[in-house]
Amino acid sequence: MPQLLLGPMLRYVSETEATVWVETDEPCEVEVLGCRERTFGVAGHHYALVRIEGLEPGGFYEYEVALDGECRWPAPDHDLPPSAIRTVSPGKPLDVCFGSCRVAVPHEPPYTLSKDEDEKGHELDALHVLAEQMSRRERDEWPELLFLLGDQIYVDEGSPRTHEKIRARRDTSEPPGEEILDFEEYTWLYEESWSEPLIRWLFSTVSVSMVWDDHDMSDDWNISRSWHEEMDRKEWWHERAVDGIASYWIYQHLGNLSPRELDENDVYARVRGNPDATAVLRGWAREIETTAAGTRWSFCRDIDGVRAIFMDSRAARVLTDERRSIFDDEVWGWIVDHASGEFDHLLLATTVPYLLSPAFHHLEAWNERLCDGAWGRALERPSERLRRAVDFDHWAAFQFSFQRLRRLLEEIGSGKRGKAPASIVLLSGDVHHAYLCEVAFRPEADMQSAVYQAVCSPYRNPLDARERQVIRAGFSRPFTAAARALARLAGSPDPGIRWRLLEGPYFDNQVATLRLDGRKAIARLDKTVAGDEEERALEKTFERRIA
Repeated sequence: MPQLLLGPMLRYVSETEATVWVETDEPCEVEVLGCRERTFGVAGHHYALVRIEGLEPGGFYEYEVALDGECRWPAPDHDLPPSAIRTVSPGKPLDVCFGSCRVAVPHEPPYTLSKDEDEKGHELDALHVLAEQMSRRERDEWPELLFLLGDQIYVDEGSPRTHEKIRARRDTSEPPGEEILDFEEYTWLYEESWSEPLIRWLFSTVSVSMVWDDHDMSDDWNISRSWHEEMDRKEWWHERAVDGIASYWIYQHLGNLSPRELDENDVYARVRGNPDATAVLRGWAREIETTAAGTRWSFCRDIDGVRAIFMDSRAARVLTDERRSIFDDEVWGWIVDHASGEFDHLLLATTVPYLLSPAFHHLEAWNERLCDGAWGRALERPSERLRRAVDFDHWAAFQFSFQRLRRLLEEIGSGKRGKAPASIVLLSGDVHHAYLCEVAFRPEADMQSAVYQAVCSPYRNPLDARERQVIRAGFSRPFTAAARALARLAGSPDPGIRWRLLEGPYFDNQVATLRLDGRKAIARLDKTVAGDEEERALEKTFERRIA
């Protein structure tokens, strides 16, 4: 009889629709709330995305999952509240939790990836503690949405169990060693990240949206043209890249799509219900890996007056001699179209922060100019090496895209693209610390919207003491003044905006929440607090009204 391996994971939810994703151990028919879907197969693994339609707005639907007619969720020993679909309730406040960077390590002390007693532990998992806290509270206090903004898995950091499986499968003296190589090994990472019972229950009850960042594929993925040239020479890289794309489409991207978008998706039409869609999916992924074209990973969610645009800031990069850009023109056009309209709040989710600390913004902008030869060809190669060594790959290091988005923010916030929203909030992760910035524009921009950037990272992957000192220095005035001078000397453009640190930086394992109520908005950050299992909690770091 078929068994449930991963899921159920509640993905897209609207006022009347929902989708639920699962992985099973063999082909079968999956049923949720009377809606059925046949699994599709890829490389010996089996998946389904069940579409549930005809629901009532503001409804609360407890559900089970049946495989070939036999209930497989909840498990017999399940002692958590029932999994439930909560459809969007017009006029009700909306709680959106977000963050990034979650290493899958044991949930018991010392929270490490190895048995080395000197290794730094990764401490409590913020999502695990969130789930514990939710399970003890009334359902009206549960968040409606959960945004996973990159690095759900780490191809270069597996658990001891995964490393043992890799060593048993192939010769790790050959590249890429104990890093992930192919589709099968990718499935192990998702299993170790998503299979813990509390995490499964959390994902089964809160609508999850997700987008990838570099560690989902490779550290420094798409940071520069020289990175591509180096990786192209590695025989193993192309296999990982193809299977990384295929696995991301299955495990993360597919559930981001609405039922209407699923109906329009050619790849899904060929994969859906296909007992062996391996060739279809790998062929499509290989075309993307070879040509860097063929799909748009960015997507959009509309939730009762709130528009959330998830901007893929990794896979669509342009890295030619003529231009460095976070997006190609086609993706940028899609973003501009979807940022136009009338909504109470606009959320722009991008894994890498648009606004870094001011000092590091200027350093990345300075470095980009040197990479492009502003101080002579002799410094181009050393500058590229510096770019990769210290991860200068945020928006500041792509000034063409930075200025494009700045102009778009001005147009939206001044009402030139429809009624100005009460708030525009840039949501990000990646940098392993959290902070809240208020953004100021030139007077002639005539801004009517409040604009903020809210960064939350990590869910579980804290920085060490030295790294924290470096981050704090980036917000200091002397360091900022020196970095700004370097950027000006290299001919970097002025940002055109200023940003003021309101909160942070904070370095705990943490989860952020936006509460959106009509045209009001409140930002909150909670950190994990250790204790006995019954005493683990999320403790408020700050709460601030932003609109």
